[in-house]
Amino acid sequence: MTERSVRWGILATGGIAASFTADLVDLPDAEVVAVASRAKESAQAFADRFGIARAYGEWESLARDEDVDVVYVATPHSAHRAAAGLCLRAGRNVLCEKAFTLNAREAAELVALARERGSFLMEAMWMYCNPLVRRLKALVDDGAVGKVRSVHADFGLAGPFPPSHRLRDPAQGGGALLDLGVYPVSFAQLLLGEPSDVTARAVLSEEGVDLQTGALLSWDSGALASVHCSLVGGTATSASVTGSRGRIDVPGGFFFPDRFVLHRDGRDPEEFTADPADGPRASLKHEAREVMRALRAGETESPLVPLDGTLAVMRTLDAIRERVGVRYPGEAPEADPAAELMPA
Repeated sequence: MTERSVRWGILATGGIAASFTADLVDLPDAEVVAVASRAKESAQAFADRFGIARAYGEWESLARDEDVDVVYVATPHSAHRAAAGLCLRAGRNVLCEKAFTLNAREAAELVALARERGSFLMEAMWMYCNPLVRRLKALVDDGAVGKVRSVHADFGLAGPFPPSHRLRDPAQGGGALLDLGVYPVSFAQLLLGEPSDVTARAVLSEEGVDLQTGALLSWDSGALASVHCSLVGGTATSASVTGSRGRIDVPGGFFFPDRFVLHRDGRDPEEFTADPADGPRASLKHEAREVMRALRAGETESPLVPLDGTLAVMRTLDAIRERVGVRYPGEAPEADPAAELMPA
């Protein structure tokens, strides 16, 4: 793999799969060799669109394809555990869309399977691979704003989304939190790690998914993060990091920013801007490059998107859902240790 193109398989044919594949075919060291869908017609149409040699009408053939170095799983997150697990058990490396799974238990199963098999596994948190986001993190880590006191991030879409839409469907892991809220939560935890406490409120749909959710995360250091996501109102998608000696403002599109402003106490503001080549969707290319770099280096996970970090985000998302009362079909309630001590 060190001297040839990395060969990709695409599992699912929706919008994000098309965006990612369009960027892959622009990379000289990437080759998309196969695509799979549960419908042969959909797979073939996708293959024709992008010039892909093989189109499979079920997932198993892609998972068994020895010519595939890594599979990009782009199904709704309700199917991530099944799709990624199938590929890992067949010996494929996997890049899996976010939210990584429906819950932390499923995420832990995938991570354990990848580590047992020695396969590469990474959550497709492309924000973490964005050069400007990495620059922001480096500044914070280097103490540019002092000790972090608070983080804010929001992501909302105006909608409206009808009840039939996947974002309203509990069976597909619908709701604002897993689809949009994963970004604000991941941004906060990129800078502060896993919180020690979580409080949250939400407005739920008739179907039982969250239409909008606000959460307050807290750390033993005294830091707080306010995160918000919505399917009923378009937000600024802004973010800020406030510290004891300054602040960083990301005025919009914090998960693929074109600029941010550093305010240091007693100094003029400093603006950091993205390279013109890093357009609004270029983070998908950075994500793909990081996967290929790791595979060529023989790494089984990325230092930019570590699996332990993914698990920590999933635990936070679970905690938020528990606080607001969102549970998906087939999810068992958490065991109550005290229940074993109570008489039947």
